[in-house]
Amino acid sequence: MKNKKLAFGILILAFIFLVVGLGMLYSDFQTRNHAKQQYESIAELARETTAPETEANAPEEETVASYVSPIDFEELRKINPDIVGWIRIEGTVIDYPIVQTDNNETYLDTDFEGKKSIAGAIYLDYESEPDFSGRHNIIYGHHMKNGTMFKDIIKFKDEAFFKEHQDIFVYTTEREYHLRPITALYTDASAIRRKTVFETDESFQAYVEEMTKKGLFLQKPEKPVEQLWSFVTCSYEFNDARTILYACEVPQEEN
Repeated sequence: MKNKKLAFGILILAFIFLVVGLGMLYSDFQTRNHAKQQYESIAELARETTAPETEANAPEEETVASYVSPIDFEELRKINPDIVGWIRIEGTVIDYPIVQTDNNETYLDTDFEGKKSIAGAIYLDYESEPDFSGRHNIIYGHHMKNGTMFKDIIKFKDEAFFKEHQDIFVYTTEREYHLRPITALYTDASAIRRKTVFETDESFQAYVEEMTKKGLFLQKPEKPVEQLWSFVTCSYEFNDARTILYACEVPQEEN
């Protein structure tokens, strides 16, 4: 009799653990799905931008067309004044606002709307220049299980994917950056990967060479790199690993 009661008790406990586990999985799914829908809505809002004037309707005295961003930064700034840009990588789900604050912790678990979220936000390193004018622009995003945020950065470690996805765009209020991958690699989270200040051009070029030399495959630019762009996400080759996609701007003559 005691054995039957014990077995029944174990069965009840197992059932409770199963229900709790399923509840946690469902909650996690709902949270991730909400984050996905939220950023899709933000992307729709960002593109509700007035079309730039064409030659037909532009004032006669204007001879040079000014840059008009395809992103409605004015509306997005009403939601979050920390916005500094927008990133889109052709052929991927990466199509998100970029924020920056005075630290690298806030947006690890805070979304674009300022709410707590496991997805966090795509953010620029606090030591990089907010207008992307510095030597090294470092941008972070989570590696989410549902494929959102920066998970597609992981795919650049596949050579075929790397070669097929050559267009990265970063938009600001002032200009558009058209970038091309240099290499992708996995590495540790050492501080040297975050260096943003360089005393000379020679020291910067040496840094670019050092950071990219262990890439899985290297697409070396024909001209010296003027700015290095790092897109960073979590990786799982070893404890606390990072995957980094390095890129630089496409020469003007190729745009």
